[in-house]
Amino acid sequence: MIVYEKPGPVNTDETCRIGISKAKEIGAVIVSATTEGTSGARLCEMAREMGFEGEIVIVASAFGSREPGVQLLKEEHKAAMLSSGARLVTAAHALSGAERALSTKFGGVYPVEIIANSLRMLSQGIKVVVEIGSMALDAGAIGYGPDIVCMGGSGRGLDTAVVMKAAHANKIFETNIHEVLCLPY
Repeated sequence: MIVYEKPGPVNTDETCRIGISKAKEIGAVIVSATTEGTSGARLCEMAREMGFEGEIVIVASAFGSREPGVQLLKEEHKAAMLSSGARLVTAAHALSGAERALSTKFGGVYPVEIIANSLRMLSQGIKVVVEIGSMALDAGAIGYGPDIVCMGGSGRGLDTAVVMKAAHANKIFETNIHEVLCLPY
């Protein structure tokens, strides 16, 4: 396992290299988070350069996640990912979504937020990979059962990669992280 000195986009290329190499080794689908699309597009570019021929699923935030009606994913990055053959999933975050509306409006903390914050004790990226694995599975972009290589990050960029079995959101506790490939200190 690689432990980066600090989180963030400075680790994106190395995280992609590690994740792509592992996916090639075990024949796994790659699932990755992206917000504006920079990391997703870079992953697709590096996968092509490294000769990865497997499936890539990019998970983006839902429309309105930060501002009503607005999608954060930039069109040029979306086009680059789709032209590389990646599948794009745009969905509400599995570990916040509608529950965030409750905590924002009424205060307090709710069970799904406890799950998210517990995962953040390991790293923000670990929370992200559990979440996007579930989102990709719920959207039908990956099959149930096989291990995937899943990549996420801490705000911007990719700094965490794992080998895991994703679970549907309604069975989130069946998620199984088999191997942490890299994460920030």
